[in-house]
Amino acid sequence: MITLYHNPRCSKSRDALTLLEQHGQPFQIVEYLKTPLDEGTLSALLVKLGLTAREIMRNKEDEYQQLGLADSSLTEQQLISAMVKHPRLLERPIVVTGDKAAIGRPLANIAAIL
Repeated sequence: MITLYHNPRCSKSRDALTLLEQHGQPFQIVEYLKTPLDEGTLSALLVKLGLTAREIMRNKEDEYQQLGLADSSLTEQQLISAMVKHPRLLERPIVVTGDKAAIGRPLANIAAIL
């Protein structure tokens, strides 16, 4: 099953939704702002992406500055916890299929795993 971690207010996320609809395979949508990821799901997602927590954080969000997340001494676990508590920090859109995942910036990243 394909999963789209989606924010309907984001144009890139809406573009990813359109791409998945055109792809023709069934998929599920997780609006992660309404249903935040837990630490285990987020950790597993990072493995599939092959990225660190810092690499999928939106560093221009207000929470990033307010929480002092630019501090390089913060651990991976601390960053994951911050994204669980503040899901707006999570880069979007993210598509997962099987053991692969991609951030849809650019959209071609998603097309490459479908």
